Amino acid sequence: MKLKQRVVLLVAVLLLLGLAKLFLLDGGEGSAASRRDLRAFRKMEAGLSLSRGDRLTHTLQSPWEVANQWVGPREVYPEETPELAAVLSALGTARVERADVGYKGTQLKALLVLDGGQKVVFKPKRYSRGYVVEGEPYAGYDRHNAEVAAFHLDRILGFRRAPLVVGRFVNLRTEIKPVATDQLLSTFLMQGNNSCFYGKCYYCRESEPACAEGEMMEGSVTLWLPDVWPLQKHRHPWGRTYREGKLARWEYDESYCDAVKKMPPYDAGPRLLDVIDTAIFDYLIGNADRHHYESFQDDGGASMLILLDNAKSFGNAALDERSILAPLYQCCMVRVSTWNRLNLLRAGALSSALRQALTFDPINPVLAEPHLAALDRRLSGVIATIQQCVESLGPDNTLIEDRMILPHP
Repeated sequence: MKLKQRVVLLVAVLLLLGLAKLFLLDGGEGSAASRRDLRAFRKMEAGLSLSRGDRLTHTLQSPWEVANQWVGPREVYPEETPELAAVLSALGTARVERADVGYKGTQLKALLVLDGGQKVVFKPKRYSRGYVVEGEPYAGYDRHNAEVAAFHLDRILGFRRAPLVVGRFVNLRTEIKPVATDQLLSTFLMQGNNSCFYGKCYYCRESEPACAEGEMMEGSVTLWLPDVWPLQKHRHPWGRTYREGKLARWEYDESYCDAVKKMPPYDAGPRLLDVIDTAIFDYLIGNADRHHYESFQDDGGASMLILLDNAKSFGNAALDERSILAPLYQCCMVRVSTWNRLNLLRAGALSSALRQALTFDPINPVLAEPHLAALDRRLSGVIATIQQCVESLGPDNTLIEDRMILPHP
């Protein structure tokens, strides 16, 4: 065979291999990675629907002990959680033993202690489901329903990095005030026949309280992570400046990712790919406010990026803030498992799965329909962005095999 023919044959073989990889990763079932990811997807689908009112019957452990044992370096809850419905039911119904102002931050919240000593964060309803938050993509109050929807989206995407969240109605007169600290009680007031509170936080104002309908307040309850897993806060490398006229470096430097790759913990380990997963997650929910993030302490860069504080999401279904995807389109890399999961959620499967997952929640309907439609539209944008990277850099440089699994202690 002549040299020219050999070169042509080699090029053809390489092209076919590249196309084969794309096919196998683009929803195909031929590769081991695809088969593994498809099995995980089917397990997720099978466990998506939860039953209200479930109780733990096969163990003497409390729901809190069960949930605490789930937590590991790379997941908040495991792939298979038959007790999830029972734990969420307990989270939504357990008696409140104590109520206090929320931990420090910019947004209104309350710190509750449930029966058995379990700490949770309560975020009150501030908007109706159909309300559209105008202005900057990070504008407005926290949205309690966004926390609920984001948790279930985390389940659907297979990340398992968001703390457990459930919607809940509380009676401020009978459940909260009798066990509230003086500091929290001092922020209660009445507006007409509605009981309200404004708490303690950077933006908390007496003139801007959260109000119940009468005494019944809707909100979200987030399970506090176990104290044996202390958190470490990090500045997000793609954080915004929040200053008018002042851009962050990533907003004008298209080669910014190259600089990030030289900085710990992004120069080794899973953290950079976690940031990219998070960018996809945040783009889908419309969260442009992740200026910091948390991981577990003393992890050597191996801990997951924990998906905390997702309440600045689902504010404007018509707004697709592409800058949220900057880590993805500037680094042009993504996990194979993430890419496979995204492809399995195309053609309306994402919104359908989230709609199904949310039917369990006590405050359902959790999202207005335009937000569910926005998820499918944004997913198409994410997939198109990854495909552009593949076309530019090739699948081997774009689709990264990274399935880091660390044992539970």
